[in-house]
Amino acid sequence: MLKLTSQMRCGFPLAIVLSALLLFMSPEIIPVGEAIWMSVPPTGTKCVSEEIQSNVVVLADFLVISEDHSVLPTVSVKVTSPYGNNLHHQENIAHGQFAFTTQESGNYLACFWAEGHNHGNKDISINLDWKTGIAAKDWDSIAKKEKIEGVELELRKLEGAVEAIHENLLYLKTREAEMRTVSEKTNSRVAWFSIMSLGICIAVSGLQVVYLKQYFQKKKLI
Repeated sequence: MLKLTSQMRCGFPLAIVLSALLLFMSPEIIPVGEAIWMSVPPTGTKCVSEEIQSNVVVLADFLVISEDHSVLPTVSVKVTSPYGNNLHHQENIAHGQFAFTTQESGNYLACFWAEGHNHGNKDISINLDWKTGIAAKDWDSIAKKEKIEGVELELRKLEGAVEAIHENLLYLKTREAEMRTVSEKTNSRVAWFSIMSLGICIAVSGLQVVYLKQYFQKKKLI
């Protein structure tokens, strides 16, 4: 958990400083939900994926959009974990939700598909609202339960965002260490393989020289 250290000596209260951070902090820094608009082909599958660390709440809401309001096409959806576990599966629906807490780190996949007779030969448009971590929290319920509002609620959101950023940085650091370990092992194995290959080539060349020398001697050519 990140700790706010007091490096400002001008005497401003912490609430004012954090409120200023809320006003000027870039939206890209704080994790928010993503709304995705995608088209599902009539005979294929369209998937979306996101790399998420463990113990993160994921909440998604999807809706089929149709130009012809009289006939609303339906789709099927399946969500799987990085190890192939089935987290959610629904068939022939036009609107749905799914929520889960990640158990392992990796790429989580949500796939959508539709039967051709359901909507002819036209693509199906789907609006997917995908939220993870701090963006998936129900802040209205938290505010009512803990009786907080205004600046205090915004500070609580900022605290959650800072914790999420810190956890993401730790996760990236862990992944970087794992990738570095794999890279070092691969380089070591490639080096040993190269040395062994060179040794085998030298040994085979020496045997060929010995064999040819014996052959030429046997034929009295040398």
